[in-house]
Amino acid sequence: MRSRDLKEKLVHYTLTGMAGSSLLALAGIVVFLFMEGLPLFAHYSPIDFLFGNLWYPTEDPGLFGIFPLLVASLAVTFFSSLLAVPLGVLTAVYLTEIAHPGVRRIIKPFVELLAALPSVVLGFLGMVVLAPFLQDYLGAATGLNLLNASLVLAFMSVPTICSVSEDALYSVPRDLREASLALGATRWQTTVRVVIPAALSGIGTAVMLGMSRAIGETMVVLMVAGGAAIIPTSLLDPVRPMPASIAAEMAEAPFRGEHYHALFAIGIVLFLLTLAFNMLAGHIAEKHRQAGTSSL
Repeated sequence: MRSRDLKEKLVHYTLTGMAGSSLLALAGIVVFLFMEGLPLFAHYSPIDFLFGNLWYPTEDPGLFGIFPLLVASLAVTFFSSLLAVPLGVLTAVYLTEIAHPGVRRIIKPFVELLAALPSVVLGFLGMVVLAPFLQDYLGAATGLNLLNASLVLAFMSVPTICSVSEDALYSVPRDLREASLALGATRWQTTVRVVIPAALSGIGTAVMLGMSRAIGETMVVLMVAGGAAIIPTSLLDPVRPMPASIAAEMAEAPFRGEHYHALFAIGIVLFLLTLAFNMLAGHIAEKHRQAGTSSL
């Protein structure tokens, strides 16, 4: 008996240590990020940094206005979500409510395979296939633009949205479906008016996680967004989201110089945006769990 208690304590402390190491690693990353980014604001206004329209880090003195980069990140996330959210949610609805089990076993692995594709491969396809198409058939000055980045990011976000939405739909009690059908509702009416509203909080979590995936993506926007630090006025304008700026310029920034600290400051803004998305997703998931518990 004592030996079994010792083993349980050992497992408990081991798992606690592993979880604590993850938290320590995250805390170390956050501390390092703020240590390297905050020195910029000792001599550069945070207002000018967030709302300035000029990003010329090599000038003397440097201009570090990230407003065009911030707008580009939000625009890419918004337009990719316009495509990814309906596609991901409707795919999840089809797999859970409509598809035959045999069809589900075929489609589900392909959706998950899309999530396994390296982002550099999707970026390469956006450069080689999608960019010439947009340039030739839409008359864009360049195929590397906001629309290209949004389309590629949408397909990257679909597996996340689909998987989390599918779990939310599966968690809806079967009794609700049977009660709706017993009252004379069709299967489509049951899905639209009963199942989806009951899973709405979980679907909202899926949307937030998909958007956080899009706003933090680096390689795709570096390859297909165009790299122009301007505020876009149309979907065909080239843009430069914040992750692309960090990836493109970090190797050229003098160590511990203004440019170096400015890139880390961009990382702080990106971290706070991603944190906000994840906290919102967690809040929605908690509401979903509370609603599910109260319904039982």
